[in-house]
Amino acid sequence: MNLTSASSSFHSDSDFCPECGSVLPLPGTSDTVTCPRCSFSIDVQEFERKVVETSVVFHKLRTTAFMVSEEDGTEFQGPVIDRQCSNCGHEGMTYYTQQMRSADEGQTVFYTCTNCWFQEKEDS
Repeated sequence: MNLTSASSSFHSDSDFCPECGSVLPLPGTSDTVTCPRCSFSIDVQEFERKVVETSVVFHKLRTTAFMVSEEDGTEFQGPVIDRQCSNCGHEGMTYYTQQMRSADEGQTVFYTCTNCWFQEKEDS
């Protein structure tokens, strides 16, 4: 299904407007599909028997860590972010925030390395 005409600016599949290259809307109840950008129209019959396949893949994300320090039994919980530890160079630290100063100032972010338990803070 190729919508390219002799005067068309784009060589495209039926998902894209052959005049301006915009994504065409899905066919609805109308007999034509009209490009919202340039008003190019195509007969809805062009989309007949077109199969659209989609899939959703869920990856297991390590978004929260709950760890207990072997040394002193301290517990750390929080999201794991891509931040390099300044002590051991490990990529991955948990963090939590706390309001340490007056309410009109920024909060303090506490980071803990998931590898060596090194802690650092950042005032924002």
